[in-house]
Amino acid sequence: MSNKFMRLLIYLAVFLFLFVLYVRYLEQKSLFYPKKDILVKPDSIGLSYEDIYFKTKSGIVLNGWLVEGSPQSKAVMLFFHGNAGNIGDRLTKLNYFAQMGINVFIIDYRGYGKSEGSPNEEGLYEDATAAFDYLVSRKDLDPEKIIAYGVSLGGAVAVDLASNRNVAALIVDSSFSNAKGMAKKILPLVPGFIIKTKLDSLSKISRIEQPKLFLHSPQDEVVPFALGRKLYESAPEPKEFVELSGGHNDNHLEDESNYKQKIKLFINKIINRSEKENQ
Repeated sequence: MSNKFMRLLIYLAVFLFLFVLYVRYLEQKSLFYPKKDILVKPDSIGLSYEDIYFKTKSGIVLNGWLVEGSPQSKAVMLFFHGNAGNIGDRLTKLNYFAQMGINVFIIDYRGYGKSEGSPNEEGLYEDATAAFDYLVSRKDLDPEKIIAYGVSLGGAVAVDLASNRNVAALIVDSSFSNAKGMAKKILPLVPGFIIKTKLDSLSKISRIEQPKLFLHSPQDEVVPFALGRKLYESAPEPKEFVELSGGHNDNHLEDESNYKQKIKLFINKIINRSEKENQ
């Protein structure tokens, strides 16, 4: 083997190593956009809430808000937001859900808002489990009426939780099948096998037997509609798909009536079913 050929192999190996490192960097930067400062809180729009701190299994302290819906309700929606900002950017949806009469527990993942740590895929799953277990520990809430809701990245978090914990139901809003599917849109020139992040909702959704509601808009410019449909089609019954209109971050505003009506009907059906089973 000639020296020239050996040098070529070394250069190629170095290039591939640097390329993989660069892809890893792009993965992290495109996946998480945490914001630390919380500029507004629920009481600024008249919502009653508790500011809560709780620990994950690994000892990281997370922050969340438990927003009161109806004082008589023991049902709760466990809200997992998208990859950018923090819980302070979700007041519109918090208001929607509280008006439906359901309590809402929204958390900031590690590294977001007042939560400690730095975000990573496995960490987010641990955060979700800790949030669920915290709700189960409360005597004023019904552990059989916890509905997991996740939007965008939070959809993958909610799916993972529902595959590991006995949630009453699952709502997946504008989410995707897995990270490889998203990578084709964000990093189209990168081979799928290089992507480290999994976010593999597609393989987990088949294990979730609880009722499921999927929402997505064909006009979504961030998460392809086809990926949302693919996830829905891979899910077992019972399930429902709601086609919204509007962009990724504003379909709940552009299609507000449809969005609120379908989620409220779904929530009421789940709560009524649970109450009948317990009679």
